[in-house]
Amino acid sequence: MSNDAPSRLGRLLFGGVLAYMALDGFRNNEKRVEIAEGSGVPVPEVLVPFVTGMLLVANLGIVLWKYPRASAGALVVFFLGTTPFIHNFWTMEGKERQENKINFLKNCALLGCSVILLDAADRED
Repeated sequence: MSNDAPSRLGRLLFGGVLAYMALDGFRNNEKRVEIAEGSGVPVPEVLVPFVTGMLLVANLGIVLWKYPRASAGALVVFFLGTTPFIHNFWTMEGKERQENKINFLKNCALLGCSVILLDAADRED
């Protein structure tokens, strides 16, 4: 991936916002564990902090473009694993359904960007 200003800015925006969200996830761990538990995630008290840490480290890797293949690959795994479990809008009704549908679609867009980053990292080798 190019190290020109637009590429650095794009990585900073993408990775920086998601790294911030991971930090927020650590601050609200109990609530996120509760949501995961309600969604049927196994051992949420272990998996939630683990994937939150993975999200943080992966996005720092994206921002700094260090270990880009592992970083982008971790993001793909994160979005593939969390999106259908946490934002399973098809099982919900009303406002909750609409809010989770929006978050599901946002995560799909973020997954798409993660795949592009993985492809860019793969082309560097």
